Amino acid sequence: MPRLNLHLLSDSTGETLEAIAKAALAQFEGADVVRHFWPMVRSQQHLDRIMGDIADNPGLVFYTMASTELRGKLVERCRTLGLPVVSVLDSAVEALESALGQHPRARPGRQHIMDEAYFARVDAIQFTIAHDDGVMWEDWEEADIVLAGVSRSSKTPTSIYLANRGFKVANIPIVVESPPPTALFGLKHPLVVGLTTAPDRLIQVRRNRLLSLNQAPETAYVDQDRVAREVQYARRMFADNDWPVIDVTRRSIEETAAAVINLYNEFRAPKDGRAD
Repeated sequence: MPRLNLHLLSDSTGETLEAIAKAALAQFEGADVVRHFWPMVRSQQHLDRIMGDIADNPGLVFYTMASTELRGKLVERCRTLGLPVVSVLDSAVEALESALGQHPRARPGRQHIMDEAYFARVDAIQFTIAHDDGVMWEDWEEADIVLAGVSRSSKTPTSIYLANRGFKVANIPIVVESPPPTALFGLKHPLVVGLTTAPDRLIQVRRNRLLSLNQAPETAYVDQDRVAREVQYARRMFADNDWPVIDVTRRSIEETAAAVINLYNEFRAPKDGRAD
């Protein structure tokens, strides 16, 4: 059975879109599908970046977007690439419009689903908060995702965002003087992802952090050579363990989280028609 790339684009968190895709895919037993998740698509620039990835991984495109302009651009680009594109809510909205005699409000993120997934998200948030910054590493095997990276590489905010999407996430700082517990290198269930960034950008973020805490802005924490060694040490660890790596230098938290989710979906996708 050929593998299908399914791209999910939303102008909001994408929960509704993912729920619809999941329900539809449940009707196709054994289907080999890799989901690519793109939330918070609200600008032409963001859409342009995503289209490059879609072109590299052609497949089926599902979307929920309120902006007429963005919808039109997406459909136009997909047709140019010869890819099928589906607005998954249009039929339902059109039927309601006819039945109610009322025009829908085209406002991003108005839809919201409240079901048992809510309780799964609460559980995920609790797990993620309890396993922040390398705490309770003994339970990492229960995580869905483990994020590793040097200090201030957006591990915690990305973890919390993912937890709100229902993923149990742990994160661990990579410190040259204090290697992570050996348990990190033997994990079987969770996907381990390395987060990296440009040293200059990292120094800027760290210096702002020190200033916000009313601490001296010039310390070893922001020393150019030391930071470069930290980043190099972490990247070498990621490579040695064959972990996927995401460069967060120019990514928002939402974009980083979307990239992690895409990696997770690929990680959990059936291989050669067999479940993991």
